[in-house]
Amino acid sequence: MQNKSFREKIMTGEFVVSSEIGPPKGIGRERILEEAEIIRPWVDAVNITDLQSSVMRLGSLAVSVLLKQKGFDPIYQVTCRDRNRLALQSDLLSAAMFGIENVLALTGDYTTAGDHPEAKPVFDLDSVQLLQVMHLLNDGFDLNENKLEGDTFPRFFPGAAVNPGADPVEPEIMKMEKKVVAGARFFQTQAIFDVKTFEAFIKKTEHIKVPVIAGIVFLKSAAMAHYMNKNVAGISVPEYLIKEMEAAPDKAAASVEIAARLIRELQPMCKGIHLMPIGWNKMVPIVLELSGFERRTV
Repeated sequence: MQNKSFREKIMTGEFVVSSEIGPPKGIGRERILEEAEIIRPWVDAVNITDLQSSVMRLGSLAVSVLLKQKGFDPIYQVTCRDRNRLALQSDLLSAAMFGIENVLALTGDYTTAGDHPEAKPVFDLDSVQLLQVMHLLNDGFDLNENKLEGDTFPRFFPGAAVNPGADPVEPEIMKMEKKVVAGARFFQTQAIFDVKTFEAFIKKTEHIKVPVIAGIVFLKSAAMAHYMNKNVAGISVPEYLIKEMEAAPDKAAASVEIAARLIRELQPMCKGIHLMPIGWNKMVPIVLELSGFERRTV
């Protein structure tokens, strides 16, 4: 995608920009590629969600492989909710065989949140243990320290999630520290709407020398804000943003302005921005340009 990979930019301290694509509930690749091409000139990596919100969809591994073959630098999301340790390790090896290195380790939403609420969750491992698995695989061993065959091993660049808005935030920081010990090389945050909360979090985590990439969700309506405030732990949309959305005659334009404003305010405090457009990928270039970013060389 660019001269430098996402991994190389993170390791050299450069500011990174990523955006995510949610796989469809089907096998059509046209929409995936169309959405990816829209954001290609603007991002360093494309994050592929893994059965987001516990809704059955096309797998993140298949989409990551597809985008890798098309010249993108994917961040392969892996949740622990749906697979035991055997399947997790197998999927990771499959990703490595296709040259996929960036992996975001997630525990995953509970199955009752999705469209198959009767599904049995697995949670054999959690995100910290999944990071440990990647460290072992990189060294040529599985979780039980059995040696991998051959002399070519994965080169995973593991990332993890963190929620700066957790209340209280101290347990979240403690888990963040555990993730660093387990091998996390970057952190991607939950959606940030309250800049002061994020600033306080960054000050409390100054001792953690791992880059933090701030998450930006495109706020589509006041109703969406109310829903997140009520149902999504650790996310708080300030009242002034809700009123701004309520008063806006053009909700899409207001969403773009809010996202760009948040990015400009957060940029000095973090090492990257991750956009979660929730289907509004066509807005990503507009938001980034309004935030002061330029198109990448592709």
